[in-house]
Amino acid sequence: MAAIYSGVHLKLKSPQTSWEDKLKLARFAWISSQCLLPNKEQVLLDWCTHALTLQHNKKVEFSQEVLDGLWCYLDDVLHSRKLQSALKQGKAITLRLNMAQLLLHCLQECTRVCSKSSVCVSTVLSVCGGVLSSAALSSVFTTKYELIVDLLAKFCLLACQELQQPSPTQSFLSQDDQMSEFLHTDPASPLEISPTDSKPQQTDGDLSSKPKEKSHPTKLFEVLLQVLSCYLSVQRQQANPNRVFALVTNQLIQPLVLLRHLLTLGDWTASGLRLHQQLNRDVRTKIDSVILSALFSSELLPLYKEELLPSKGDSGKRGAGTAKGTIKPVSSTLGKLGAQGYCDPSLHYSVKSTTLPVLFKFFLERFAKARGEPEEELRLLCFYYLSKLVTALDLHLEGGLITLSEKEPTAPQSWSLALLAVESLLSQPLFADVYNIAADRIRHRDVQLNFYRALTKVLLNEPQQSIPSWYRCLKVLVSLNHLIVEPELDQLLSSGWVNADCMEARVLRARQALVCCLLQTYTKLRQMPRLFSELLSVVCQPALDELRPPLLPKGISDAITSCLLDLPPSQGLEICSLVLDSIRNFVLPDLVKEEKTMEINGETGSEKEDASLKLFSLSLLIHTVLFGLRTLDSSSPVPLLRQSQSLMEKMHQLVQDLFHLFTAEKPKHLSSGEHTKAEDLEFQTGVSWEQRTQEAALLLRYTWVEVDILYHMHCSKYTSPSSANGVAGIENQTSPPLTQIDRLLLGEILPARLHPSSPSCSPLSCYLLKLLTLQLMKQVMCDSHSLTEPATASVLNRAAQFVVGRPEFEAGLDGDRRWDKMIGSVNVTSYLVSHLHLVTSNLPLIVPHLSTEDVDCIAHVLVCVLLRKEKERLPDSLTLSSIASDLLQSPVFAEMPSLVSATVQSLTQRIIDVLKAASIVRASPSLLMFQEIKGSQPLSTTQVRKETLVQDLLASSGTGEVSVLLPGTQINELVEILGVVTRLHPDGMSSEDVSSLFILLFFVLASAQPQEKAAVPSDAVGSAMFLTKLLRTLAYLVESRNFLSVFRFMQGSTLLQSAVSSLLWHSDCERLQFTCSTEWSGLIKAFQGFIKSSTQLIIFRNSCVRLNLDQFTSFLISREGSKCSLSSDHLLLASLTSFCEAMISSLGRSKQMDQTLPEMLTRLSASLGPKIESILKPQTVLSSDTVLSQAFIVKVVTVMLHCELSTQPKETEDEQCISLTHMNIYQGVCQQVLKEINSAQRPMDFVVSSLNFLSVFYKAAGMSKRKTEHDKLYTQMLQSMHRLLSASWLSSTDVNELQPAVQELLRHLVEKSTSDEFNMLLLLIKEQLDIIKLRAGNSREVLSAVIIIRLLSCCQLPESCSKALWLIAPQMLSAMVFLVRSSSLDISLTLSFTVPTVTTLTSLLRQGEGLITNPHHVVVVLGALQSVPLENLTPLVYQSTFVAVHEALFAIIQCHPQVMLNAAAPFLNVFHRLVASIMQEGRQRGDLGTGQNSDVYLQCARLLERMYSHIAASAESLTKLSTFMVAQYVTELQKVTLRPDVKLHLTEGIYGILDLCKEQDIKFLMAGLQIGVREVFNELYSSYTHYHKAQRQGEDKYTV
Repeated sequence: MAAIYSGVHLKLKSPQTSWEDKLKLARFAWISSQCLLPNKEQVLLDWCTHALTLQHNKKVEFSQEVLDGLWCYLDDVLHSRKLQSALKQGKAITLRLNMAQLLLHCLQECTRVCSKSSVCVSTVLSVCGGVLSSAALSSVFTTKYELIVDLLAKFCLLACQELQQPSPTQSFLSQDDQMSEFLHTDPASPLEISPTDSKPQQTDGDLSSKPKEKSHPTKLFEVLLQVLSCYLSVQRQQANPNRVFALVTNQLIQPLVLLRHLLTLGDWTASGLRLHQQLNRDVRTKIDSVILSALFSSELLPLYKEELLPSKGDSGKRGAGTAKGTIKPVSSTLGKLGAQGYCDPSLHYSVKSTTLPVLFKFFLERFAKARGEPEEELRLLCFYYLSKLVTALDLHLEGGLITLSEKEPTAPQSWSLALLAVESLLSQPLFADVYNIAADRIRHRDVQLNFYRALTKVLLNEPQQSIPSWYRCLKVLVSLNHLIVEPELDQLLSSGWVNADCMEARVLRARQALVCCLLQTYTKLRQMPRLFSELLSVVCQPALDELRPPLLPKGISDAITSCLLDLPPSQGLEICSLVLDSIRNFVLPDLVKEEKTMEINGETGSEKEDASLKLFSLSLLIHTVLFGLRTLDSSSPVPLLRQSQSLMEKMHQLVQDLFHLFTAEKPKHLSSGEHTKAEDLEFQTGVSWEQRTQEAALLLRYTWVEVDILYHMHCSKYTSPSSANGVAGIENQTSPPLTQIDRLLLGEILPARLHPSSPSCSPLSCYLLKLLTLQLMKQVMCDSHSLTEPATASVLNRAAQFVVGRPEFEAGLDGDRRWDKMIGSVNVTSYLVSHLHLVTSNLPLIVPHLSTEDVDCIAHVLVCVLLRKEKERLPDSLTLSSIASDLLQSPVFAEMPSLVSATVQSLTQRIIDVLKAASIVRASPSLLMFQEIKGSQPLSTTQVRKETLVQDLLASSGTGEVSVLLPGTQINELVEILGVVTRLHPDGMSSEDVSSLFILLFFVLASAQPQEKAAVPSDAVGSAMFLTKLLRTLAYLVESRNFLSVFRFMQGSTLLQSAVSSLLWHSDCERLQFTCSTEWSGLIKAFQGFIKSSTQLIIFRNSCVRLNLDQFTSFLISREGSKCSLSSDHLLLASLTSFCEAMISSLGRSKQMDQTLPEMLTRLSASLGPKIESILKPQTVLSSDTVLSQAFIVKVVTVMLHCELSTQPKETEDEQCISLTHMNIYQGVCQQVLKEINSAQRPMDFVVSSLNFLSVFYKAAGMSKRKTEHDKLYTQMLQSMHRLLSASWLSSTDVNELQPAVQELLRHLVEKSTSDEFNMLLLLIKEQLDIIKLRAGNSREVLSAVIIIRLLSCCQLPESCSKALWLIAPQMLSAMVFLVRSSSLDISLTLSFTVPTVTTLTSLLRQGEGLITNPHHVVVVLGALQSVPLENLTPLVYQSTFVAVHEALFAIIQCHPQVMLNAAAPFLNVFHRLVASIMQEGRQRGDLGTGQNSDVYLQCARLLERMYSHIAASAESLTKLSTFMVAQYVTELQKVTLRPDVKLHLTEGIYGILDLCKEQDIKFLMAGLQIGVREVFNELYSSYTHYHKAQRQGEDKYTV
C-alpha cells in the first residue's frame, strides 16, 4: 500500500511524468479504493487547481487536450458522491483563493464579445455550480464580498448575452455543447488498469455517476440561481450598508436590471431558448431581493431623506444637497440607469422605463411604513422619490419640481414605454395613500398638486391618443384628485373624449375607462353640471377633423345612466337645460345663416355640415340624460316639477324651431350662373347636413314626446306644453294626437325630399319616425275620447302599417347584420335589425291594427330568419336570428293568435314547397290540391282537402305506396323547418293550425321516402335521423291543447295504426338508412314517445277510450303473428312496450279506467309472452351491437312483468299469493341479468334496464310465499348491486346516471325488509367503509358503500330499520370524515371520490334533521370540508367540488342551527375558503375569462350570494361575527380584480352582512384594516350606502 501511495504521489509531483499520465494517475487515485493518500480529497483538489493556476499564469504549458481534461477532472471531482460524502462527514476540504480568481478570469473571457475562450463554457459553469453547492467550497468566494459581487456581475452578463443571442446556433453555450459531451465521455481518459483492480472502482465515488446533463442554457440559469442565493446570504451578513450600496450600484445594478428586463420581456423564447417558467420566476425573485435589500436598506433612510426632502424652512424646494463625500442614493442609482454602454442602445430606454416602477415599488415597500418615523414625512419622501423617477423618463415638467439637466429637454425615446412606466408609477401612490390632499395644501404649499398638474400638462400638450396607457395615466390622475385636471379639463375632454379618433379596441376600452372615471368622480362631487358645461363648450367648438368619433358609445352611455341615478334629479334637469342652451346659442345660428365654407385640416367643409354633426351629438346626449333620469311622480316636490316643466317648454320650442328649418322657403340669392354650382354643392353636401339635422330634430321630438307622456301618466300635477301650445313640429298647434299621426303619415311635417319614401331619407330618420308614431299610438290608446271617434281605427291601422314597413322587409334579409341596441348607431347596415327589434318589441300594440298581409309578412320574415344559419352570437349585439328566436320563445308570442297562425301557415307553405320540389312518384289527389291552392286561401281552412289528404295518407300507410321521393337537399330543408316548428308553443296554435300542420307532417311520414342512389350532400341528414326528428315533432304537436281537432279527421286508433304501419313499411322495404346503432335507437325512442303521447291523450281526453284502445290492441296482436325482419320486430315490440307503459301509468285515474285498461294489458302480455320466448331461445344470439339489443329485450320483459302485476286484483296482492303466467321467463332473465350485469363492461342502457327489471321482479317475488327463495334473491341482488357500483369500468358520469335506478332497486329491497336483512345491508356498508382500502387504491369499493349510504338515507324505511340506520349514522359520519380527509391528499380523487363522499355527508345531515342529536358529529364534518381541495382544478371539477362543499354548509346551517352556537368559527373558515377560491378563479384574465368556463364561476358566485343572504337572515350565532366576515371579504378582494359579473353577485351577498354591522363595527373596520384593504372597504361601504342601504332603509331623496 505504501508503495502504491508513494508512487502515485511522486509521479504527480515529478516533472518527468507527462501531463497526460499525471491526469490518468489522478483519475485512478480518486476512484480507486486501493490508493491510500492522507487527506486524499484535499491533495488531489490542490494538485488539480495548482496545475490549472500554473497554466493560467503561463508558468507551465501543456496541450489543449490536457487543459480540457484537467477542467473535466475538477468538474467530476466536485460533483462526485465521494466528495459530497466527505464534506457531510465534516472533513476540512477547501479551495485555494487563486482558484476563485481563475474562475472569474474564465467567466470574463466568456463574456467578451468576439473572443474565443480556451475552456469549455459549460464545464466552467458546472465547476462553479459544484463549488457553490457546498458551504465549505463556496467559502473561496464568500469570504471576500468583492469576489462574490464580481462573480454575480459576470454571471449576469453571461446570462444577458445568452438571452440576447439572435439564434440558438450563435449561442456560445450551444457552440460548446458537442465539445463538452466529448470531454465527459472520452474513452481514453480513464487509466487502464487490470481486471482485478477494476472491481473496486464501482464504488460510491465513481466519477461517472453524475446525473444526466441538462441543456446548457438551463444549466447557466440554475447556476446563476445558486450564485444569487449565495450572494444574498453574504450580503445579509455585511455590517456596512453603505459599502453594499456602493458595490451594488457600481457593479451590479446595471447587469441585474438588464437581466430582469430580458427575463420579464420574454422575447428570447423566439430565439430558440426554452427556460422553465418557474426557474425564470425564481431568478427574477432573487434579483428583486438583491435590489431591495441593497438599495433600500432601512439604514439608508437618512441618506434618502437628506437627498430628497427639502431643507427646513423651505417647503417647496430642496436644499443645497448633501455634504461632500456622502452617498446620494437616488442620484447614484438613476445615474447608473441613465448611463450608456451596459446594454444595446435600442434596449436602453426600455430597460430604464421598466426598472423605475420596480424601484418605486421597493421604495414604498421598505419606507412607506417605516417604524418610528412620522407618517406624513414618509409620504412626502415617497412623493419626492416618485418625482425623481418620473423626471428620469425624460418628461420635462414645466413648472414642476425637477429638471435633470440645464440643457434643452427632450421628448421620451418611446412614448409608449414612457406612458406605461408613468401609469405604473402613478398607480402605486394611489393605492399606497401617498397623496394626502389636505396635508399637501396646508403644510406643503400644494407641492404634490403642482407636480401632478405639470405632469398632466405634459400629457395633454403632447396627446398620444393611439396609446391606451395615455388614457390610463389620465384616469389615475383623476382618481388621485380631480383638482389635478381641473385647469385642463376642457383640453382633457377634447383630447381624451370628444376628438379622440383612434378606434382600436384596446384604445376604446381605455378611453371608456377614463370617461367613466370622470363621470363617477364628478357624480360623487355632485358637480356633474360643471363637467357637462365643459363638455358642451368642447363639443360646440369647431371640429378638429371632418368626422368626429361617436360622442356616446354604449359603455359611456351606460355609465351616464348609472351616474344619473346617484345624482339629485335637479342636476340631471340642469344638464339637459345646458344642452338645450348650447344648441340654441351655438348650433342653431350656424344652421340658419347663409352657407359658407371653412377650412378643416386643409380641406373645405360646410359650416352647416359641422353644425349638423354637433346638433346630432347634443341631441343624443340629451336623449341619454332624459331617459336616464327618474320620472316625475305625484310625490315630486314643487321646485322639481317647475324645473321639469320649464325644461319641457324650452325643449318644445327648440323642436319647433328645428322643424321650421325644413318648412321655411330657401332664399334665392344666387345669380343664374351660380345657381347650377349651388345645386351641385347641395346635391353633394346639402343633403348630408339636412339628413343629420332631420335625425337630430326627430330624435329630440321623439324624446320630448315619450318623456311628456311619462310625466303626464305618473304625475298628476304636471301640465304638458302640448295641451296649451300643441305638439312640437306640427303647424296646427291645437291638433290632437290622432291628427298628428295622420299628418305624420301624410308627410306634412317634413319636406318631400326628406320623407321616408324619398331615397334621401336616412335609416335613422325612418327609425325615429316609427318610434314617434308608436308613441303617438300609445297616446291615442290612452285617451278614451279618441278611441270613440270613427276615424281612429283607420288611422291606427295606417300607423301600424307604417311601423311594420312591409316593403322594407321585402327588400331583402341577406347579409350579416348586427346592432348594438344604441339609437345613435342605426345605419344602413344595422337598420333592418333595429327595425325588426322595434316591430317585435311592440307587437302586442300593433298586431290588432295590422292587416292580414302585414301579419303574413312578419311571419314570413320570422320564418326566413330562423331558417338561416346564424353566425356566432355576440353578447352585446342583436341579430335578426336572435330577435326572431327570442320572440318565438317568449310567452307573449303565444298570446297573439293571428301571428301564430300566420307563422304556422308560412311553415306549412314551406313544407308544401319542399314536397313540390321533390320527385312525385304517384300523383295523389290531395297533393294536387296542395298545388292548386298556392297563392290563394290557406289549405287549413278547407275541411274537404284535409279529409282527402287523410284518406291519401291512410291508403299509403296501409299499402306502403310512396307518393314523394325526397333528395338529401329537401330532407335538410325539412329538418330545418321541423326545428322551427318545435320552437313554437303548441298551446298557442289554433285548432285549424294544429290539424293542418299535423296532417301535413303525418303525410310526409306515411307517403314520403328518401330518394335512393341520389347525389347526397356531405351534410345531408340520414333517413333514420330525419324520421326521428319528424316523430319528435309530431309528438310535440300531440301535446297541444287543441290537438283534439285532429281526431275529427281520423280516430285515435287509426292514427296509431297508421304510424306503426308506416314505420313497418319503411323497415320492411329497407327504406331506413342509418350509419350507427345510435341513430336507430334514437328513432326507436322517438317512435315510442309518439305512441306514448298519443295513447295518453286518448286516455286523458276520454276520446272513445275503449273503442280506440281495443282497436289498436287488436291491430298490434294481429301484426305479432306476421313474419317480418328483425328491425320490424324491434319496431313492433317498441310500440307494444310504449303502449303498455302509457296504460300502466294511467291506472288509478278512475274506476272506469281500472276496469278497461287491465283487459287490454292482459291481452298484450299474453301476446308478448310467446314473442319473448322465441327471442330468448338458446339458438337466438343477441348482443349489444345488434338492432334488437339486450337492453331492449330486458326492457320489454320488464314492461311485460309490469302488465301482469297491474292485472292482479288488489286483494290478491295483499294476501301475497299471486300467480304469474310467465314466471319462468322472469326467473330466467333475472338469473341471466344477475350474472351479466357486472361481469364485464356493459352498455349503460343495458345496466339501467337490468336494474329496473330487478326492482320490479323483486316486488313480484315478494308477493309469493317462497320465503327461502326471496331471502336468497335479496342477498344476490344486494351483492350484485355492490359489485356493480364497485366496477372499475364505471366513470363518474356513469355512476350518476345509474343512481336513480339503483335507488329504486334499493327502495324495493328495504321497504319490506326484515331486521336480519337490513342488518346484512348495514354490515356490508360497514365492511366497505375502510380507510385502509382507500389508501390501498381500492377507492371504488369504498365509493360503492358511500353511494349506498346516500341512497339509503333517502328511502322510506320501516320503523325498526330507520331506528337502526340512525343509530349507527354517527359512525358512518365519522368514517366518511376520515375518508374525505384522506382522499383530499390526492387531487386525482377529487371528482371521483371526494365529491360523492361530501354529497353523502350532506344527504345524511339533511335527512338526519332532528335525528342526529349530538352536535359533535356535525362539527367533525366541518373539519373534513376544510381539507377538500379547491385549487388547481379544472373548471368542471371545481364546480362540482364547490357545489358539494356549499351544499354541505347549507345543510348544516339549515337543518342543524343549534350546532352553530359552538361551531361558528369552523363554519366561517370553510365558507371563507369558498369565497377566497371564487375570487381567485373569478378574477379578470383577459380572453381566458370568457366562454363556457366563465359560467361555472358565475354560478358559484350566485351560490355564495345565496349563502350570504341566508346567513344574514337566519344564523344568529354568525351575525355576531359580521365584522369578521366583512374583514375577510375585503382582504381577499384587495388581492384580485374580479370579473364584473362575479363581483356583482358577491357584492350583493356581502351587502346583507353589512346590514348586520352597527356603526361602531364600521368604525372598527375603518381603523383596524391595513391601508390597501381599507381603501377597498371604503369603496365597498360607499357603494353599499348609495345603492343598498338607501333601498333597504329609505332616505330623504332630495336632501343635499
